[in-house]
Amino acid sequence: MFFGDMMFNIVPIFMIIVFGFILYTIFSNVKQGIKNSQAPLLTVPVQVVSKRTQVQGDHSYTTYYVTFEVQSGDRMELKVDGSEYGMLVEQDLGLLSFQGTRYVSFERQK
Repeated sequence: MFFGDMMFNIVPIFMIIVFGFILYTIFSNVKQGIKNSQAPLLTVPVQVVSKRTQVQGDHSYTTYYVTFEVQSGDRMELKVDGSEYGMLVEQDLGLLSFQGTRYVSFERQK
């Protein structure tokens, strides 16, 4: 009987923790989206310095990241979609447009 009683105490606590984590994730994403929407749209000259991917699950979901370096030497890593990731090459020079932490576009210089 002890194990049965313990399950009635542990399972609801576990479900509350999982539900709280889901709510936290949703609210964090909404908050970041609002901050990005309120940020000014900036366009700056940059160089592509690195690219990386993050694969989640059994290769079912891939997130693409590109690191850009501005003229002052500061770097920023932005999430991009796969088609943009494929078109960017390390050492590319161009104009990066971004809004907060949101990647908007990259126009390569010729």
